[in-house]
Amino acid sequence: MATSPTVGFISLGCPKALVDSEQIITRLRAEGYGFAPDYHGADLVVVNTCGFIDAARAESLHAIGEALEEHGKVIVTGCLGANAADITEAHPRVLAVTGPHACDSVMRAVRRHLPPRHDLSHDSGNNPFTELVPPQGVKLTPPHYAYLKIAEGCNHRCSFCIIPSMRGGLVSRPAGEVLNEAARLIAAGAREILVVSQDTAAYGVDLKYRADIWAGAGGPQAIKTRLTELAGALGDLADDSDTWIRLHYVYPYPHVDELIPLMAEGKILPYLDIPFQHAAPAVLKNMRRPAAGEAALRRIEQWRKDCPQITLRSTFIVGFPGETEAEFRQLLEFLREARLDRVGCFQYSPVKGAAANALPGALDDAVKQERHDRLMRLSRRISAQKLRQKIGRRMTVLVDGEDAQGRLRARSAGDAPEIDGVVYLDTARQAARPAVGAFVRVRITGADEYDLYAVPA
Repeated sequence: MATSPTVGFISLGCPKALVDSEQIITRLRAEGYGFAPDYHGADLVVVNTCGFIDAARAESLHAIGEALEEHGKVIVTGCLGANAADITEAHPRVLAVTGPHACDSVMRAVRRHLPPRHDLSHDSGNNPFTELVPPQGVKLTPPHYAYLKIAEGCNHRCSFCIIPSMRGGLVSRPAGEVLNEAARLIAAGAREILVVSQDTAAYGVDLKYRADIWAGAGGPQAIKTRLTELAGALGDLADDSDTWIRLHYVYPYPHVDELIPLMAEGKILPYLDIPFQHAAPAVLKNMRRPAAGEAALRRIEQWRKDCPQITLRSTFIVGFPGETEAEFRQLLEFLREARLDRVGCFQYSPVKGAAANALPGALDDAVKQERHDRLMRLSRRISAQKLRQKIGRRMTVLVDGEDAQGRLRARSAGDAPEIDGVVYLDTARQAARPAVGAFVRVRITGADEYDLYAVPA
């Protein structure tokens, strides 16, 4: 009996790219392709690339080169593929290059260079391999959490970013379609749904927030394609299934304030991931970003008043062209006042095609590194202070599994997977360890700069 053709898959970049990889793998599986854990067991390799910053471009080009050296038959997709000439110039032996969110193009390339075992009719619906695909599709995350992408592309033109040129303008998914996918993920065992897109708060603006029909548990109902209404409906699903709903990449539009009551009510997790990027008005203007530090501080104060348990995460760019020492100190002062719970920091690096490349006042790498280190020292100090305040409290955590040292790792409502801290759970006095994907009540016994330590409550 002939074996199925096998594909090796390398997925790089952010959770949004991971969702693209999941969609491609699901389609391949539905057409009978198998998957190999290494180069030697694969008939062909697909590399899903990232091209957001120079370091990501370098990582993607290295991965393509390694795949070519180890295997030879390589198809490239993803954000870096939006500039196909960059890839073919560096690696002329690749079989095909497609851009991001291009599942159909990837499928055509795979079929051309590695035909499926059967001549399937893709339009007839008579695909004998669809039974091999679970209802929620193939997921690359652990079974107890999943990413839910609600839109593609972005309408902003931030001067440091080339995402719109790679992924296009905002294209929102209809609300009913999103909710149906969320219901399938929950039915398959997901205990946390992480909502992602390039600009989550803009969800539905391209559709003028038109109503869509969702076949909910109580029968068909109309729901507006807008983030507040979607978050509320996801919260209803969560109420029925004991599932966390976490929002990522929430651009700080005014209507984001409408989400805070949902968090205070427990409909969705009290967690906001908002990319403020900077606080100095002049730098934000050069970045083509709205608002300024003072306005953001007022909103943060109100959010915490309305939902005291809220966790706030943000990312910042230091060393942007023209950023003065005084403007950088404005950013530090903003952080001292805002006391954000989770902070990420990037040193500015020019990206091919970004408008910021033309700005005067490029800073030396040493200056950028020094500012990065100062900001992160401050953020670690704030984080450590805030985490120490949690010692003695009781909270619910979601068990993720063991680390390399055999310690049980879990996450609180304030911890997103991979990017935030963890809760190390001491179960030495327990008869049995909690299962992965279980919710557990714990008492916090210790803290460091990023992580908490706990025992079952």
